[in-house]
Amino acid sequence: MTFNTKNLSNDTLIDLYKKLILPRVIEDKMLLLLRQGKISKWFSGIGQEAISVGVTAALELDEFIFTLHRNLGVFTTRNVPFARLFSQWQGKMQGFTKGRDRSFHFGTPEYHIIGMISHLGPQLSLADGVGLAHKLLGEKKIAVAFTGEGGTSQGEFHEALNVAAVWKLPVLFIIENNGYGLSTRTTEQYACRQLSDRGLGYGMKSVTIDGNNIVEVYQTVSQIAAAMRENPEPVLLECMTFRMRGHEEASGIKYVPKELLEQWSLKDPILNYERFLLENHILSEQDVQKIKSEAKIAIEQGVDAIYDEQEVIADTQKELEDVFAPFKYEEIRKEEISEPNSEIRMIDAIAQGMNQAMEKHPNLILMGQDIAEYGGVFKITEGLVEKYGKARVRNTPLCESAIIGTALGLSLKGFKSMVEMQFADFVTCGFNQIVNNLAKLHYRWGENADVVIRMPCGGNVAAGPFHSQTNEAWFIHTPGLKVVYPSNPYDAKGLLLTAFEDPNPIIFFEHKFLYRSKSGNVPNGYYTIPFGKARYAKRGSQLSIITYGIGVEWAEEAVEKLNISADIVDLRTLVPMDFDTIGQTVKNTGKVLILHEDSMFGGIGGEISAFIQENYFTLLDAPVVRVAGLDTPIPFTKPLETNYMAKSRLEAALKKLNNY
Repeated sequence: MTFNTKNLSNDTLIDLYKKLILPRVIEDKMLLLLRQGKISKWFSGIGQEAISVGVTAALELDEFIFTLHRNLGVFTTRNVPFARLFSQWQGKMQGFTKGRDRSFHFGTPEYHIIGMISHLGPQLSLADGVGLAHKLLGEKKIAVAFTGEGGTSQGEFHEALNVAAVWKLPVLFIIENNGYGLSTRTTEQYACRQLSDRGLGYGMKSVTIDGNNIVEVYQTVSQIAAAMRENPEPVLLECMTFRMRGHEEASGIKYVPKELLEQWSLKDPILNYERFLLENHILSEQDVQKIKSEAKIAIEQGVDAIYDEQEVIADTQKELEDVFAPFKYEEIRKEEISEPNSEIRMIDAIAQGMNQAMEKHPNLILMGQDIAEYGGVFKITEGLVEKYGKARVRNTPLCESAIIGTALGLSLKGFKSMVEMQFADFVTCGFNQIVNNLAKLHYRWGENADVVIRMPCGGNVAAGPFHSQTNEAWFIHTPGLKVVYPSNPYDAKGLLLTAFEDPNPIIFFEHKFLYRSKSGNVPNGYYTIPFGKARYAKRGSQLSIITYGIGVEWAEEAVEKLNISADIVDLRTLVPMDFDTIGQTVKNTGKVLILHEDSMFGGIGGEISAFIQENYFTLLDAPVVRVAGLDTPIPFTKPLETNYMAKSRLEAALKKLNNY
């Protein structure tokens, strides 16, 4: 192994050695603790230390790094306290996740490090978000994201690199090519000669280096980072290395040929660099032993510090409270608004809310397919790019997952963002980012995910199974997401403005049929409506209809036609849900029908019904009735779609319940 130390002082070379030793000494300690049964799992990075250390040492301290589970050297090089790291690995209270997640599944903005989730690829687009924030703020900074050769097979890899290339974001993507996924060889992962070759397809610079050579890693990254700070653009860096241990310790290495292990053991990054320093009299044997001894002492002190540390004590109330970031709602009431009202359509109310949110929040970024000059497929964002510029109103590539990840990355830098799904149906392409990253981020390590995802949804428009779904049930089941579903223009604007005030991830459903069919009186000024507060669309005494979205209109039409005196409760928000109002209407009428457009089985109606049965059973004068869409995909042809819709069965159900 050749070390080209040109332009590097002896002090720098020694400092790199000290940084390189630390993760190896910790690795040795963790393997011992694993054998003693004091930790449950460990992903070893032995043999790969030069990449993490060299990269981190080459960066500025306030540049974000997005890590994987073999990047221990990032944490040690950033001087994250050993005691907190050991607390994290043992699930103690002083760990970064308070026992809620393990290993390197955490972030620490204090040290500008964001860890992975087990799906490996999503952190790449978070780095895009941070890179975009650097460009928007005019900061000469870069973001760095690690992935493995296995992770390059994921769609997340393609999407993140594509977005970075199109938007010329200062993101350094680093592939640690260590020869294996879990046990799958690289020959079964990709067919190109080098993974860096893929960079050419994205129009970005790409380089392959020896990842076991600490000097080569440090100098290469230093040069790349300096150039990227001056001229923002992404770079793909492939670091060739080898994993000397298993995927994790339980998996072992029986599948690795003995000769391959022997070959790579000769390329050990620490032994080779240490030999170089000794042979060139940069360090003496005594120096080496002193450095290793000091490292071991510091690490033992870190381990000792947690032995008497309090174990995690389960506190149910605290667990529930930490699902969402704190939000102090401040209502601006309709009667406090001096501006006149206007009779406008629901689509115009949403557009008005978007514009006013952009005015109030200069850190709000809008992203979506065709939302700039074209104004979006429903023209809701029309005119905003002319007013606020393309930096804040951004057309995106067809990369739902990467754009949601980018939005989350922006949040890490203090931005708010809105992602428009062309149709709610397309959200499946970004599902992982929503339910595993956005939803869980605050609970895991206290970070905000200040993202609103707008979801044009619903049928009655003859658009078929992929443009007409009402898929709110997918999200209400995921703790950490707030789910909003307005039924009228006034609520649509007020709830949307609240969504932009709230620092939590919001899934905001907008029924497409209501966009231009529903009009109402809406204040011209800025106002908000609290989440978790239903409204009575109608008051009555014979029965109650609990619904939301287009269901409110269906309910109003049906009770008027049938001359039924009914409470119609418009939920407005599904998470949080106004259970108090649900209880009040049950007490008032004793008969309840739950109505929603979504399919019956697994829908939210089942949850509301269960709540009523568990808490107000003795007040019921009839069984709770559910009316919902058929348990089929929503069809295209009008007669089939009409038959699918809950509306087609509503009147019969109301008559039966009223006569019970």
